[in-house]
Amino acid sequence: MPAPPAAPAVPEARPVDPAAPVPVETRARNWDEYRLRAARRIVSANAQGVYLDRPPDVLLAIPVLAIDLHADGSVRRIEVLRYPGQARDTTQMAIDAVRRAAPFGSVAHLPRPWRLTETFLFRDDRRFKPRTLD
Repeated sequence: MPAPPAAPAVPEARPVDPAAPVPVETRARNWDEYRLRAARRIVSANAQGVYLDRPPDVLLAIPVLAIDLHADGSVRRIEVLRYPGQARDTTQMAIDAVRRAAPFGSVAHLPRPWRLTETFLFRDDRRFKPRTLD
């Protein structure tokens, strides 16, 4: 008698790494997915300046940026929606982090306005975490 066919290997389920880079070539299906991919790119492009564990109860600073994009996902303009009350230099750190991560991939297929908002959670050591990944 012939041996029964081997069962196909089932890959083990692995937890999703929020810091895993996302290729820009694949298109996001909606703004929520795009925002998540952009946050991951920001983390990937700024690895030395980020943390991914739970944010502390008291944060050093929380700047909020609105990022306007061109159709190709490059940054057209960055507007500061919220300056922190202290450690105002973290605002420029957040802006620089966004610019290092760009472009974020085409948004031409997504509804306008081509804008995403990101909140940066800075710890006392001036490392940040995008709120989208929290």
